[in-house]
Order: sequence, then C-alpha cells, then structure tokens
Amino acid sequence: MSTPTKRLIADYVLCCDDDFTIYAPGAIDIQGSKIAWVGPAGEAPPAAPPQTIKLSGVLMPGLVNTHCHTPMTLMRGAGDGLALQAWLEDVMWPREGRMTPEDTRWGMVLGATEMLLAGVTTSCEMYLDEEAVVAGAKQVGSRLVMTPGIVLELRQYASLSARIAEIADYHKAVHDSEGLVTVGIAPHSAYILGVEGCVEVSQAAQERDMLLHIHIGETSSEAAELEEKYGTSVVQVLADHGVFEAQTLSAHSIWLSDQDLDSFAEFNVAVAHCPVSNMKLGSGVARVLDMLKRGITVGLGTDGPGSNNTLDLWEEVKLAPMLARIATADASSLNSQEVLKMATSQGAKAVGLNEVGSLEPGNFADIIHISLDTPSFTPICDTSDLVAHLVWSGGSRDITDVWVAGERVVRDGQCQTVDLDQARHEVQQRAVRLAS
Repeated sequence: MSTPTKRLIADYVLCCDDDFTIYAPGAIDIQGSKIAWVGPAGEAPPAAPPQTIKLSGVLMPGLVNTHCHTPMTLMRGAGDGLALQAWLEDVMWPREGRMTPEDTRWGMVLGATEMLLAGVTTSCEMYLDEEAVVAGAKQVGSRLVMTPGIVLELRQYASLSARIAEIADYHKAVHDSEGLVTVGIAPHSAYILGVEGCVEVSQAAQERDMLLHIHIGETSSEAAELEEKYGTSVVQVLADHGVFEAQTLSAHSIWLSDQDLDSFAEFNVAVAHCPVSNMKLGSGVARVLDMLKRGITVGLGTDGPGSNNTLDLWEEVKLAPMLARIATADASSLNSQEVLKMATSQGAKAVGLNEVGSLEPGNFADIIHISLDTPSFTPICDTSDLVAHLVWSGGSRDITDVWVAGERVVRDGQCQTVDLDQARHEVQQRAVRLAS
C-alpha cells in the first residue's frame, strides 16, 4: 500500500462502527480519498505521512442526512403554519413549478454549504432537475445520493415511462460508487403516482440495483383514497405488488401499523426519520423504537428547508431520542450511542452507502472535527460523558473542520469551496422572483 498522505490526531476518535469504538487519543491515516488506518495515537504506523494535523477535541464520521430536498432553500420559511397538503399544493409546488435549473443549482449550493458547516457530509436528495442538484453538490464538494424525483404534475414529461427512462440513462452516466455521487430513483409517493406507477418505478430500480426513495405515511390521511380502493394500508398494497423488492428507503413512515412495520422488516425497507419536520408540520411521531426492535434500519433526515427550516442534522440528533422517550415515558429509550449511529453508520446503510458513516480502514475519509472548548462540553470525566454531550449539549456551532473523501472542505469554520456571500445573494434574489 502507498504511504498515507495525511494523518489526523485528536483527543478522541469516535468511530461509530458496530462496536462503537473510541480511541483517546486517536489517530487516522488517510490515503487519497479513503482511510488507511485508525487506532490509538500511540500505536500509529511508524512511517509518518508527509502531513500531520494535530487537533484537540473529537474526530468522528460526517453525518448523513437520509432525506432532504435541499434546493428548497429557495422557499425556506414559506407557508409557515399550513398543514402538509395545503403547504405543498398552495405554496411549494407553484414556486417549484417556476424554478429554473440555475435556481435549483444555487439552492443546492447554499444548502450543501449549510450542511457542510454543520458537519453533514452526505445528503440523500429527492428532487427534480437532477443535473443541477449534482452540479451544486460538486461545486461545494459534498457527498450526494441523488434520487431524481418523479412528480409528473411539476414537469412536462411525455409519460411516466419517459421519466423513468430519463433517470435510468442518468444513472448509467453519473452513478459512481467510488466517487462522490450515486444515483437512485424517487417516486414521490403512492398517492401521487398510484400503485401501478410505483410498480413500474420499482421494476426499473430492481433492474439497475438503484435505491428507491419514497414518501410513506407522512400524514394519517394522505393515502386514504388509495387505501379505500384496495381495502388495506398503503404499505401492504405496495408490499403485495412487489414494490419493496427494490432496495427501498421510506421517508417519514409515521402512520404505520404493526403489520406495516413487520412488512418493512420482512423486505428490509429502511426508514428516514425526520422528527423536526414532522413536529413542525404536525404530522405525528414515528414509531422508531418499534422499528429498531424489528431490526429495521433507521437513519435521520432533515426533510427540506421549507419544512424544517434548517439543514442542521444535530437538531434531529437531539430531538429523535426526546420524542422516543416522551412517547414511552422511559428515559432509557434510544440511548446516545444508538442515535449517533443513526446519524452516521445507520444513515449510510439506509441510503445504500457501504463505505461511509464509520471510521474504519477502507471507508471514505468523510470526517468532522468537533471542538470541545465550550462550556457545554465541560466536564468530561469519561468517554460516556463525551458521547452524551455530543447528543445533548453539542451542535453545529462546535464543528470547526470537515473532510470529504480526504479533502478538507471546511477549515476553522469556513467553507473552502464556495463564496458563501455570493450563494446567499443568488438565493435571495431568486427566491424573491419565485415568490412574486
């Protein structure tokens, strides 16, 4: 193996692997885009890389945002106080229908920068204008799981089949498991596409081994018409029609029965849990503990900045266990280790990334540095205090440095790849036009 190109050393290295390994102090050797070695600082390989960076604080994997519509930075705050369907149909979709690809790109640039500054290195995007979304992410230097959206009402496609073929061609051209962009497919929902439409999308996903990313059970009434037609829940309808034969990521997944959860477990459907958005829109509380008991993979998502309204996944890290504990009246529900893995390694698994989300040799060097030089991280008497502080006391304000695939994209709290003032200006001007 070639000599590593850089070594990072810190007071703590939090791996977020299966064993939740913590090295204190720890070191990480990076070779190109991947981790070559990780372990106790005193046991680092003797051949020191040409660049060694010594840091106080914590190194851990970058967070994974498993469900997002990031270009909606252009609609941040619009329609506040409306229920989901009114918010979508009366406010969001009319503006999105007027968006140009350049609007989408700048919305993604601003949002991806916001995420990097918060230590979120990967996002799974469900959105239209996929070329513009990818261009924005590449400009910023973030990792992207692009799942091009299918909402026929918002774009003039010849047919559903034509849109699926377009996405299939895009997957063939852009999907790169060794790069920063992987490509899936995103039927908005069964209540928008219908069951047969979801079946057609699933078949295309299965043929190409693409992630299928879909909204399910966000509100109690969204699929009422479909459920009345078929006489069972939307989850059972989709399961019975073979939709979940594709690798599936279900966003929100709030209004699910025991039978629905059993079907998710049977078909290995992963869940993107979006507690802040669900609370803001009054949608409900997902049964996360029941999911975990069944072995369902659960990651965390912000949803779009129109319904959150930030892209700061640390808010989800804190609120997810709060919701679980208030739902069960049990302070032991969803412990700090579990929720940090949901934000990292489990989130990566949910979006189909096998070499992201934990600090292990062979994985991509997507790493964040967290400063502990704040009152909220004091005291630390042992590593269990550190883990608890990360969930309950920490936040995006403590992120100082970020690496994606070994490249330092945030240094001392400043994004190195984007003129943030220009991005803010572009989004401001375009948002005003879309709102008029």
